[in-house]
Amino acid sequence: MSSSRVVIIEDEKAIADTLIHTLEIDGFAVQWFATAGEGLEYIKNSMPSLLILDIGLPDANGFELCKKIREFSAVPIIFLTARNDEIDRVVGLEIGADDYVTCLE
Repeated sequence: MSSSRVVIIEDEKAIADTLIHTLEIDGFAVQWFATAGEGLEYIKNSMPSLLILDIGLPDANGFELCKKIREFSAVPIIFLTARNDEIDRVVGLEIGADDYVTCLE
């Protein structure tokens, strides 16, 4: 079993469940949060290996959350979102994300 820990901050349970299942099969320990606030508190108190982050969260914007996390952590961040506009991709990468992946519904 891998010691790598992945944090997912995604409000859609179906998407989170798919990610969790896939990552756990590959040996990752996964922690899921449906809100930015819960995820931020967890990240402040732990050292995850990777963060998978949605932009449209119920309590905050994922871009703003990414900026907050970058103030104290260099954890790799991948945006996973349905927002596929070029400007969103550019903003996401400029504020500190390591990658920006779109999933069309």
